[in-house]
Amino acid sequence: MENRVARDIANLKPFMLVKFFSFTSLAVILVTSLVLALLISNYTKNVLLERSEAYNLVLAENVSHQIFQQFVLPLALQNRQIAVEDPRQFKQLDKVVRSATHGMNVHSVTIFSKKENQVSYSTISELVGAKDLGKEEYERALNGENVSVLRLQGSLLNLLPGMAEISCQLRTFIPLRKEKPFSPTRDVMGVIEIVQDLTGDLEALIHLQAWIIFTSFFIMCGLFLALRFIVARADRIIEARGEERRKLEVKLNQSERLASLGKMVASVSHEIKNPLGIIRSTAEILGKRVVKIAPENAHLAKIIVEETTRLDSIVREFLDFARPQQPEFKDVSLNEVVAKVTGFMAPEFTQRKIEVKCNFDQSLPMIQGDFDQLYQACMNILVNGMQAMEDGGVIFVTTGMSIDRNKVFLSIADTGHGMTEEVMAQIFHPFVTSKNRGTGLGLAIVRNIINNHHGIISVASEVGGGTEFIMEFPL
Repeated sequence: MENRVARDIANLKPFMLVKFFSFTSLAVILVTSLVLALLISNYTKNVLLERSEAYNLVLAENVSHQIFQQFVLPLALQNRQIAVEDPRQFKQLDKVVRSATHGMNVHSVTIFSKKENQVSYSTISELVGAKDLGKEEYERALNGENVSVLRLQGSLLNLLPGMAEISCQLRTFIPLRKEKPFSPTRDVMGVIEIVQDLTGDLEALIHLQAWIIFTSFFIMCGLFLALRFIVARADRIIEARGEERRKLEVKLNQSERLASLGKMVASVSHEIKNPLGIIRSTAEILGKRVVKIAPENAHLAKIIVEETTRLDSIVREFLDFARPQQPEFKDVSLNEVVAKVTGFMAPEFTQRKIEVKCNFDQSLPMIQGDFDQLYQACMNILVNGMQAMEDGGVIFVTTGMSIDRNKVFLSIADTGHGMTEEVMAQIFHPFVTSKNRGTGLGLAIVRNIINNHHGIISVASEVGGGTEFIMEFPL
């Protein structure tokens, strides 16, 4: 139970790492995008306001100069009193102001009288005669100070449907002065207010801010997805390597156990082999004597000989598995190996009503191999096929070249009862057998021989459809 919990926790860790890293990155990306957009937009807004204020001051100075030159000065030369309420003077002043601001982004121009905070002139007719509109800015301008006031309403939220419209106005107050040489001290005659409409600039700035945020967001989302993909892939690679390491550890432990078992089997088999030989030779001698003395008991000696022969074969299998011999590589014809095996086993095939059909590639090139070991491997597979067909059948033996012409293959197929997938997964494991009498080492020895020849062995089988072993050897 504890191992299962630990395994579940270990499986969850990569997912938790990806999730934590991904969402943390997303949060950082969003905050970074927002801060970056605000910094850029605020800097742009400050630059815009500074330039607009400077522009408004220059424009106000120009309007003041034009009013004095084209309106005040002509009246003074004519010794006439300034009375803006006079329709003719008002019209003349309006002409001067509109001429000075023509083509400029000016919302309105207003002139306040000096004696009282009252509008003497305005391009907005409704404001003429109004009092106390200038307030603090009017008083500061009367004292000779240039004053600019920004009134704005707008943010990213104003882009949402149903929100108030964006508005931005820059109001600049400057004193309307007499110019030299008529007034060496440049006395203040009134106050000029110029209102510049910056709504369009503010809207463009807010849209720029929105574009910066959305562009940064989408770029960062792309980076986020790339990071998530990289981290997830790294976790999969780490997990795959961990799984591979665990499999290697299992194989190593299994190899160590098999090595220890092999040493024990080799030692025991070696000790058993000599007594078995003595028992067999003694039984043969006794069998010859019993035939003369008590013929009815002669079969007993024969049984002893047969069983010791079977035990000797088992011991030999144990020794072959526990102490595999290194192959002596020479030029070997795979066709000759198979032909010799099938020829040797022909009597037994006939006895079991098994037909062997050979299809040899006569142009098959030689391979580097050990004739005796390849002979043993082919015999073990043929014996397995023969034992899988208790009521007779057909064995197909085929040799040939692979499609890429880089390998030689040998195929041995039978029409026996076949195997399930579970059995196929374990047939090359030592001591695994489905037979009542057998060590389960035959196919394990075959695999060792094929591996020592740098070859590959594979199996295909279907229950009731027979089994096929395919061995491939490099040229």
